[in-house]
Amino acid sequence: MRFETSKVLDAIERRLCVDPAMARAVLDLSEVVRYQDLDQGRPASMLRLGMVVDALGRQLAEEDVPVYVVLPRALLSDADLTSNERMVARRWADDGVVEVVPQMNDRVLEVADILGLPVLSRDRFEGFRGSYPWIGDPGRVVAPVVGHGGAALVARVGGGQASPGAPSQAGVRLMSRMWRCPESPCASFGGADGGDSFFADLRQPEQESRPGAQPPPTLRNGAPTCPRHGARLSDAGPRPAAEALAIRVGGVVRQRFVVVENEPLEVGRAPDNGIMLGQWLSDEARKWISRAHVRFDLRGGELSVTDVSTNGTGIRPGGSMDEDDRLIIKRKTRALDPTDLVELYPGVHVGRARNWSSGGVSDPVSVLTDAPTMSLRVVPRS
Repeated sequence: MRFETSKVLDAIERRLCVDPAMARAVLDLSEVVRYQDLDQGRPASMLRLGMVVDALGRQLAEEDVPVYVVLPRALLSDADLTSNERMVARRWADDGVVEVVPQMNDRVLEVADILGLPVLSRDRFEGFRGSYPWIGDPGRVVAPVVGHGGAALVARVGGGQASPGAPSQAGVRLMSRMWRCPESPCASFGGADGGDSFFADLRQPEQESRPGAQPPPTLRNGAPTCPRHGARLSDAGPRPAAEALAIRVGGVVRQRFVVVENEPLEVGRAPDNGIMLGQWLSDEARKWISRAHVRFDLRGGELSVTDVSTNGTGIRPGGSMDEDDRLIIKRKTRALDPTDLVELYPGVHVGRARNWSSGGVSDPVSVLTDAPTMSLRVVPRS
């Protein structure tokens, strides 16, 4: 059972993300692990995080939905968690895939405000409505509740689903810069590579941060501050521009990725260093789509695509599926308007992630697939 639980925690870890361009919602882990009614289990369990992540994936109809997780430092030594869970939480903290703060205060709301994310919480945040008036907007605070076969999400206002908002003006200014923490190592602001982390040798390649993936600083007395160390941050220069894209195959969003300013990224069947589509393609699509099919570039704020394939690439202006509107480029570059789609093969599209409100997955794969299905009860001897 311990082995199975470890596999589940590893699966959950792959959904944790403090990358501002990728996270879909923010939550307080110290709250979520105590949703005892979700499984009628022990007082605190990290598996409940997996239940809430699954609920978000079902609501958004998308696989691999990334979640921004914040936790107070005290949770790392909470005796209600198992020793394995505490060790895993410390590894997540050292690797920078979650954010650790001395005290929660309003940090979850601050992150949601800066990035425009919905909050997954049962808290009504009544005392914070003056500072964060969007709390009363439909879909901005979504409560994890008991549903059929697991957790479900119900919006506090409007009764709908989790809905993002616009980043705050202060957030836009903060996120336009990179920041450096004087404390070393700091997994978020300087030492972000985790090289000095005790768990650095356990990190998987997909956990490596992209340039500019720093989480948002906290503001104290108007000064950008490290949420973990409480140290004032120094300005390390402009943040590289980035554009979040999504791959949709057969009407299903399969993967999100980020293109960074002046760092071209290839997408194809199996590029040497890029985004691989092969695992989602039909035999016919696999034959048509080249190993490296297109290259995306972001320069001067303009996103463009270059065909590097054998068979050419389609462009769907404005996302139109009308064949009369479809354009073909071959070994050429084209600037992409905000709603344009790149078509590598019929039904295989790449576009800006915000163009698709639904992932199109009827039953997303659960992170709890390998969770223990039974519990052991100690029976005292008579």
